[in-house]
Amino acid sequence: MNGDAGAKAAVEWLAAAAPDPVVCRQEWESNPLAVTLLPAGRRWDVLILTGTLGCPTLTALRRFAEQPGPVLGDFGQSRTGFFVPPGTADRWVGTGVRAAGRGSWIVVPYPGRRTGGVRWLVPPDGSGRLTDPVALELAMHEAAGGPIGG
Repeated sequence: MNGDAGAKAAVEWLAAAAPDPVVCRQEWESNPLAVTLLPAGRRWDVLILTGTLGCPTLTALRRFAEQPGPVLGDFGQSRTGFFVPPGTADRWVGTGVRAAGRGSWIVVPYPGRRTGGVRWLVPPDGSGRLTDPVALELAMHEAAGGPIGG
């Protein structure tokens, strides 16, 4: 993220998904260490992988995608959440992957600041960039079973 301007753009992008973006921004401004609940399915869906698959998937994804979309990790890295285009959760078929789409809520920290729980492994940059589900699936295969075709 590019300093204060990058954090501000990321906050605007995230808050736009909230039922009341103004209140969301005000809550973060009053306590940047706070987390908020944001609905999935509006601007993004989130595919949540277990830690044993999530971290290696992120490593592999960085080889497939120039820059992945936002990625959340929880304390202890027991779960990793990849932000993907809306509607992905409705179509995702995969064992051990929780798909959070319309009707789901995601705990989201302020971009660029560490909290005691969930944190950004790849923070949003405010551009709306999301992870391509095809690249994510390829990265998952590589992480689960070694290099594809190898």
